Amino acid sequence: MMNIQKELQQFSAGETDMQFNNVDVAPETIQAIMINEVVPSCPEEDFYGKPNSAYMSTTIPLFRKAGIEVNSIQDILNHGIYITNAVKAPKSEYAVSKESIEDSLPYLGKELALFPNVKVIMLMGDVAKKAFNMISKKATKKNAVPSTSTYKLRNTEILYNGIRILPSYIMTGQNILIEKSKFEMASEDISKMYRLIMK
Repeated sequence: MMNIQKELQQFSAGETDMQFNNVDVAPETIQAIMINEVVPSCPEEDFYGKPNSAYMSTTIPLFRKAGIEVNSIQDILNHGIYITNAVKAPKSEYAVSKESIEDSLPYLGKELALFPNVKVIMLMGDVAKKAFNMISKKATKKNAVPSTSTYKLRNTEILYNGIRILPSYIMTGQNILIEKSKFEMASEDISKMYRLIMK
């Protein structure tokens, strides 16, 4: 078992206002990673915070709608699915700045590298898509995900280093509950991801 927070804190070498997932995971059991946009201002409300956290209150209904019976983040991990945030520091204004994405990139890159058996990476929202493209651009000099609208990309097969990339919609916050069509599409995408890792 590995504690993700400890791993990333070693890497940060010193004081940082970044929030890392305080969770113990067996890295080899993870086959899919879902990248959400940004950490909440209160770590308790994050995926690995309190049981009824704000982030889980939208995540659990998405999984259930996708036909995956879960009641907690531990259930999701038990299915081989790890969830994280692209931006590790809470946003200070309405939009997430490019700088805050860049500041978090080294940690996100390091975090993704902890899992050797990943088959699928889901990008939940535009910030996650941007962050992943920055990582792929550094590594391969080009974007992994075309800069087309997510709606158009949903049925495109995108591969990066043999990993299937699924661009989808943001999975946290009130918007996901309000925008029924995005909720439907995100849950369809989760269902597709689950089929891919169960193969």
